[in-house]
Amino acid sequence: MQPAISIAPRLVIFDLDGVVYRGDRPIPGAAALVAAMHGSGIAVRFATNNSMATRPEYADRLNGMGIAATAAEVVTSTSATIDHLHAHLPEVHRVLAVGAPGMVAELRSAGFIVTPVADAAPTGYHGGSLPERYDAVICGLDQEIDYRRIAIAATAIRDGARFVATNADARYPVPEGFLPGAGAVVAAIRVASRVEPLVIGKPEPAMFTTILDEAGVSREEALVIGDNPDADIVAARRAGIRSVLVLTGVADAETAEGLEGERRPDWVAADPPGLADLLGLVLS
Repeated sequence: MQPAISIAPRLVIFDLDGVVYRGDRPIPGAAALVAAMHGSGIAVRFATNNSMATRPEYADRLNGMGIAATAAEVVTSTSATIDHLHAHLPEVHRVLAVGAPGMVAELRSAGFIVTPVADAAPTGYHGGSLPERYDAVICGLDQEIDYRRIAIAATAIRDGARFVATNADARYPVPEGFLPGAGAVVAAIRVASRVEPLVIGKPEPAMFTTILDEAGVSREEALVIGDNPDADIVAARRAGIRSVLVLTGVADAETAEGLEGERRPDWVAADPPGLADLLGLVLS
């Protein structure tokens, strides 16, 4: 049996897909675990690589599942991308968006001039110049992706737009199994454009370090809870934050035993009740 978690965290950062819910179904015990943390004075953040919805929409979804959350507690790969663009690429104003309406809405609310990829060229586009040039192509999970959209995005990048990916997850968990993630879309555009993207979301540490800075919490006082060794756990390692791998999403017990290097978590929990035991929390 592994030892109990050796820190009393002031801040816990949860991934969403596979940790708090799968699709539209909450993971058993997740609501009680979050409530116990709130009740114990532990700050909670929800950090998701999924870029399909806005932060208020994620908060509404969580509350609808009985999981108490505010929009201020949610960080998406889109919001992390916006923070990065404002801090490091202030020259980016006009963007071509390959992603869901939620991503488009967040980019627009942050002041960017956004053209959804579906609207960026005439119907029947088969190559050639685009009507506009863009400062950047922002790519997230686009469930309507097709050959035309890939061609438009690749053309914009070859014409000089920066290629920025909100995340590069290969897949994400749903109740029935797994679906392709944003990484599948990013990979298609990368191959077509022959340009490597700047990836903002996990496994890069920027999302977690921004959360620490805004919360005023040191990395030693924080804990990351994730289900994906290649994204959540690697990002935690790179940010210097200890982590727990829960086996309710991408990874199973066999996978967890074989993890090494950056992919190896500090602790493993089967599910939210198991995590509560490690933290010494009582679930009501």
